[in-house]
Amino acid sequence: MTVAVSRREQTKASNRAAILAAAGDAFAELGYGATTVRDIVRRTDLASGTFYNYFPDKETVFRALVEERVVPLRAAVREARWDGDSLRSLVRSGFRAYFEFIASDPALLELLQRNTGAIRTLIGTPVLDAGVDELLEDVQAAIARGDLPPVDAEYLTGAMAGVAYELATLMVERRPPDVEGAATFATDLFLGGIARMAGG
Repeated sequence: MTVAVSRREQTKASNRAAILAAAGDAFAELGYGATTVRDIVRRTDLASGTFYNYFPDKETVFRALVEERVVPLRAAVREARWDGDSLRSLVRSGFRAYFEFIASDPALLELLQRNTGAIRTLIGTPVLDAGVDELLEDVQAAIARGDLPPVDAEYLTGAMAGVAYELATLMVERRPPDVEGAATFATDLFLGGIARMAGG
């Protein structure tokens, strides 16, 4: 049974989407620090007060924008990690999917290029922590299956998440973004370290 969406709900969804799209454009063009709520509203057809019906400030709209971009990224990366049947595939596929998704999403690419510092402040918040939690689950599952040696799963997860983010910030500065180079570097770095910890 399909539920009809009221015109009011459609308008609310449309207004929120317009604000997020305008915010993405403003943050990509001006950067988080220079962007004001007025800059965001000017990029819409909405009245200035309408913004505050959806978001109390620019920080909240920035978080919502990052979360909107991160959810499909997390799904793509997690699916890629489970797609292989070897340790190399597990590590490489996850890193490659992460870098490839960022490089292929112009809006996310621009947001990251212009707002690295502001995004970094979201580390440790629910917006980004969910992806780290998923990685930890996958690492623990790989250890349980014997695909990974019994290393410290939390340390490995933290290192992988940190390296992925920092390499992505460097990758997006290259023209074109060096997806293959970033994926290969991260894979070799971690597989070498894992082998050493395993005594291999």
